[in-house]
Amino acid sequence: MIHPSYFELMDIVNEGTPEGEEPIVTSRYSIVLGTAKRARQLIEAECTSYNGEERKPLSIAVEELESGHIHILPSASEGTAEMDE
Repeated sequence: MIHPSYFELMDIVNEGTPEGEEPIVTSRYSIVLGTAKRARQLIEAECTSYNGEERKPLSIAVEELESGHIHILPSASEGTAEMDE
């Protein structure tokens, strides 16, 4: 099993959403899209180390999302996500 799971990441991203408001992320697609965008940013910046060790960009993006270093922001277009540092 992959850790963290999509559901765990969705809970982390939606944490702090006021009750009664729509969650920021409502599908696994948003998690995939957001982490893929961040991975592309890391590739463009040639940043492949995280906490002093070489890692794959997608692994770094997932760890950053899980730890709260980056956030997925709702976009004006249909459920897409953008990364914000």
